[in-house]
Parts: sequence; C-alpha cells; structure tokens
Amino acid sequence: MERNGMWKPWPVTGLRPGRRERQEDAVIAEEPLEIQIALPNAEGAEVLPVAVTMRTPGDDEDLALGFLYTEGLIDDPRWIRAGLSSERPAPHTVRVVLPPDHGIDRQRLTRHFYMTSSCGVCGKAAVEAVFVQGYPPLPEDEPVIPLSLLVDLPRRMREAQRLFHRTGGLHAAAIFDPAGELLWVREDVGRHNAVDKVIGAALRAGRIPLSHAIMLVSGRAGFEIAQKTLRAGIPILAALGAPSSLTLELAHAAGMTVVGFLRPEGANVYTAPWRIAG
Repeated sequence: MERNGMWKPWPVTGLRPGRRERQEDAVIAEEPLEIQIALPNAEGAEVLPVAVTMRTPGDDEDLALGFLYTEGLIDDPRWIRAGLSSERPAPHTVRVVLPPDHGIDRQRLTRHFYMTSSCGVCGKAAVEAVFVQGYPPLPEDEPVIPLSLLVDLPRRMREAQRLFHRTGGLHAAAIFDPAGELLWVREDVGRHNAVDKVIGAALRAGRIPLSHAIMLVSGRAGFEIAQKTLRAGIPILAALGAPSSLTLELAHAAGMTVVGFLRPEGANVYTAPWRIAG
C-alpha cells in the first residue's frame, strides 16, 4: 500500500488480441476529506464545517489551506505567520485553527461558492465576484518566458509525477519559477484539488503571492482553476488542454497570461501574449 493509502492494488482482467489474463493494477485512491475551521474563543474553540471534497489522500493540510485561501476564507497569507495551524481530529478530517483575533466571512459558509461551473451565475457576475473577493495585483511588465522553456515544462512536471507513473489516474498542478525550476508539484484525482494542494504548499512556505511564477495544469484551464491561480498572484496559467471562455474573460480583465494546448511543438496563447517570447 502506498503512503497514506494513495493507491490500492486491484485485480483486473487484461484483454489483448487472442489473450486473456488475470493481473493486478494500481488504482488511485479516492476518499472524502472534511475541511473544518476552528475559531478560538473563551470556551476553547468554535468548530465550523466548511466543505467535504473527494480527494486522493496525501498532502491533506496543503489541500485544506489552499482551498480556504483560494475560496477567500483565509483572507491574507500572513495569517500563517500569525499562528494559523492545522490538526487532524479524524483520519479524513483537517481542522484549520485560525490565529486569535482572526475571523472569517460567515456569509461565505452559508452560500454556495460562485466558483463552481454549475452554480448558474452569468459570466459577468462570476468575473466581478473574483475582483470583489480580491487578488494580488499582477506585475505589468514581467515575467517574460521563452517559448523554448515553456514547452519543456510538461516534461519536467511529468518526471515529478510519482503517482501518475504508477496509476495513470491523476491530475497534476505544478508551480515553476521564471527559470523553469519546479517549486512544487501536487497530484490528485480532482484537478481543482491538485491546484489547491500546490497553492497550499506555497502558502505554507510563505511564498504567496507568486508574482513571477507559472502555474501548469495537466488538464483544461477552467474558470475555477483560473481564479485560484489569480488568487495566488500567479501571472501565467498554462494548461495541456483548452481554456474556457469564462477563464479568458477573467484573464483578460486581470491581465493574466493563459496558455492552452501546450505541446513540445508549440502552444496557443490566448491572453497577455507579451509574457511569452519566441
């Protein structure tokens, strides 16, 4: 069994032309994680349930912190230095304990997050909501990344995807510096979880905002991924798949560079193309 139950062996029937055999496959684990917030008070702490997400076990604290930050419940990355911590009251629960005298917007706990693509809000309302929530301003004249470096980033991410090589069933999100050095990579059965995990890792390291970094995702660049990337202050979002129209509307309004269909032979740059040279 992999660390933290991240994959499990499963018997399968392998079918090939003229051949049928029993074998064992490595199947990625998918299990629920409850994210809670604890607000210290005179009686100890008030515990508030926030969300339950289906995830691949592992890097759960990164996932919880990244989710709470990208959804605007952790208002400022400096809360980490102010004493924010996490604990595990149960195997499938992460409780984030806020520093003393740090509150949250309780209204965000009582309504659906606008980030979900099925929430029914129009594009204009969704984009405006991101700006109301707030995000670190992006640099106007940097970074500029050579195309030759950009197209090599998927290879560098794949080489670091330990679980994908074993199971073939995971999304990945990676953050690179302008020189192409891999800073963090995280894998998960859910692409939004992978993004939250990698942003949570950066948050714990005290590196948010990442105003000179590149976010690379293994799938498509949907609106939720774009707003999470923007919330981390990352000016370049690159994806192996396609962006959505709402992603491009948000990126255009914010001045974020969106790259899609990233391949060794090239890519499509949809917004702020001046950040990609070559």
